[in-house]
Order: sequence, then C-alpha cells, then structure tokens
Amino acid sequence: MRLVGINIPDNKKVAIALTYIYGIGPSSAKVILSSTKVSPDKRAKDLTPPELGKLKEFIEHNFKTEGELRAMIRQNITRLKDIKSYRGTRHIKRLPTRGQRTKTNSRTVRGNVRKTAGSGKRKVELK
Repeated sequence: MRLVGINIPDNKKVAIALTYIYGIGPSSAKVILSSTKVSPDKRAKDLTPPELGKLKEFIEHNFKTEGELRAMIRQNITRLKDIKSYRGTRHIKRLPTRGQRTKTNSRTVRGNVRKTAGSGKRKVELK
C-alpha cells in the first residue's frame, strides 16, 4: 500500500504505519487520524479507498513530508551557513549544533573517531 509516495506496512496499525512517512511522528499521526475520523485500531491493509483518499488529502494539505521537508531543512541549514551564524559554523565543522559537550560524547556528529589509548597524555617521569 502506498501513501504519499511511501510504501506503508500492511500488517501494522494505521497510527504506527503513518510514522513510516518522513515528517510524521506518533503525535502527528494521532492528529491526522482524529481529523479524518479513521480508527487508529485498524490495520493498514483494512483501510478502504475513501479512507485512504481522506488520509492522503489531509496529509498533503496540512503537512510537509518527504522530499519537500528534506529540501526545506537543507535550505535552512545552508542559510545558517551562508550568514555565518554560530549554528552554521558548527554545521560547517561537523560538530554538534545544539550545545552538547564535545570533549566526550560527540561521536554521532564527528563520526566514530577513536584515538589510541593515552594518545594525548603527557609522559610521567619515573622517580
């Protein structure tokens, strides 16, 4: 089953299946289902064509998803880089942008860069 250009798993409940679309999380999936009056307990394979149409139309009119959302995020990041803001320079340097510490625990952004044990330590003189 396809919805907004994404294959949605058939055997999952609709509330969970909608989260497979980039830009829709659990809370926005609940909002979508309550607005379109589709039961969240239904499985995705049990949806009727009119219900699918309502879901598709509501998502397209009220949410930015997939390629459109990715493009918007990319534009925002390039804007920050162009104006040389603090967050933009952090993006350029591939460092965490939201205030996390970087002495340790910044492996996600930097990549899994591991130095050898004791590579930056001074040698202790023997007495």
